Amino acid sequence: MNDKTGPVLIELDADEEVQTPAEAPAVPDAAAPDGQAMQTVVALAARKPSRLARWFWSLLLSVVLFFVSLAAWNAITALLAANPVMGFAATILVTAFALVALLVAFKELAAFLRLGRMDRLHQKALAAASSGSLAEAKEVAKAIGKLYAGRPELRPGTETVTVRMDEVFEAEALLGLTEREVLAPLDAAALREAEAAARQVATVTALVPLALADVVSALTANLRMIRRIGEIYGGRSGTIGSWRLARAVMGHLVATGAVAVGDDLLGSVAGGSILSKLSRRFGEGLVNGALTARVGIAAIEVCRPLPFQAVTRPSVAGLITRALTGVFDRKDANGNARD
Repeated sequence: MNDKTGPVLIELDADEEVQTPAEAPAVPDAAAPDGQAMQTVVALAARKPSRLARWFWSLLLSVVLFFVSLAAWNAITALLAANPVMGFAATILVTAFALVALLVAFKELAAFLRLGRMDRLHQKALAAASSGSLAEAKEVAKAIGKLYAGRPELRPGTETVTVRMDEVFEAEALLGLTEREVLAPLDAAALREAEAAARQVATVTALVPLALADVVSALTANLRMIRRIGEIYGGRSGTIGSWRLARAVMGHLVATGAVAVGDDLLGSVAGGSILSKLSRRFGEGLVNGALTARVGIAAIEVCRPLPFQAVTRPSVAGLITRALTGVFDRKDANGNARD
């Protein structure tokens, strides 16, 4: 019987070049995760429609509303002529729908007015800080107190500012007092919303390998986060107002160049994560979560009635670390390694 377990000898041609492991070409590194889902979300939200597109959608909506109204009118008049009872019932239903639609329109208008009020207050605070006018600073402080008069959790802070307002003789000090006493609880709540959204986007991106699932999750999570941050600071918005606020936040991100993925972003969060190096999905989750944290910081800056001056601006790296630490690593809340 032939022995088939022995060594196998492979003869090489004399002119064939033998390549050692040291001479072998290096294995190319995998492309670094770039947070494609969040890049797509920012591009969609920040893109401004052209004037032609706005005219197209406005005219299309007008035409549809006109013919729907005409069809409803003809249907109601025909019912009244054929059956007065049914025609009267249809009239009541259409009237009720029109009233509800009118209320929704007023709600959206009120949301736009609130957003405009917050923006004007922000601009007044910037002007008071730059000019050093104590009178303007007092107007801003009084406006802040009036804005949050109906918030019981902020009452101690607003009362402190009201009592100490006459004791402060510098605009910068008065604005700083208002920031520390009134806005500090709101800042903490807004940061918690940003952290929760960053964790959600990172987890869904890493664990759900479905096409476009990460984009949809990132878009909905970021829109919800921006709306919640706006509500925290008193700029509660409707559906259209929320989209306008999201566009303002994304536009702020694009203008400041904060949507680019750089080494500083990944170095503080994903640099030491073994999973981010072994799996591209986990790396994408880390980057998308980090970019969501950046969106949260931008939303806070846009929605906050006072700019960050006396209070330190939240650190993007710190927010990312708090939001994503423990999501993908193998450590528990006490820093011990998991089994």
